[in-house]
Amino acid sequence: MKIGIDLDGVVIDSETTFRTYEEIFDIDTLKGNHLINKEEPKFQARYNWTEEWQKEFIEKYFLTVSKESNLMSGFIGVYNLLKKQGHEFVVITARGGFIKEMKEDAIRLLDENYIKFDKYYWKVEDKLEICKNEKVDIMIDDDWKIIKKLADNHVKTLYFRDTNLVKLEENEYIKEVNNWGDIYRIIKKEYEKQIC
Repeated sequence: MKIGIDLDGVVIDSETTFRTYEEIFDIDTLKGNHLINKEEPKFQARYNWTEEWQKEFIEKYFLTVSKESNLMSGFIGVYNLLKKQGHEFVVITARGGFIKEMKEDAIRLLDENYIKFDKYYWKVEDKLEICKNEKVDIMIDDDWKIIKKLADNHVKTLYFRDTNLVKLEENEYIKEVNNWGDIYRIIKKEYEKQIC
């Protein structure tokens, strides 16, 4: 199978770290409570911040978050199993778009853990186009808006949903996962369907 994979919130635990620093920034720097929607994955929709505040947050914390983040628990074991079974991985990520150094930091983290994906797409704005062009069998992402767009266009997805994020109704194109064990189970089941 060809597996499309996002990095942040799927391979790298940066989304949890981002949410921590978003709260620190909102409470300590902005001296308030600008949280408007806890279910949104991106800070631009989670908080009622001005564009200046958003820019300040990016400049102040994005690299810090990147450097403090680690690989998701269970990722290495499942990734190695799936690679041995012949599955391909195509990274499709927005990382590197806001701050170029975040791409290099992700590469450093992957290299330190001996992770080599088959193909990389960085600074991606439209994941649907790449999923279609690459003919991915399944895409793993943590952003419900991306998952919905892919599923609406008949791309099978695994929605790596963090606790507070929007819940989507599962169907033949959307399956919710919360850890790499869930991902392994579903990919094994999908692969067995393909070879039967």
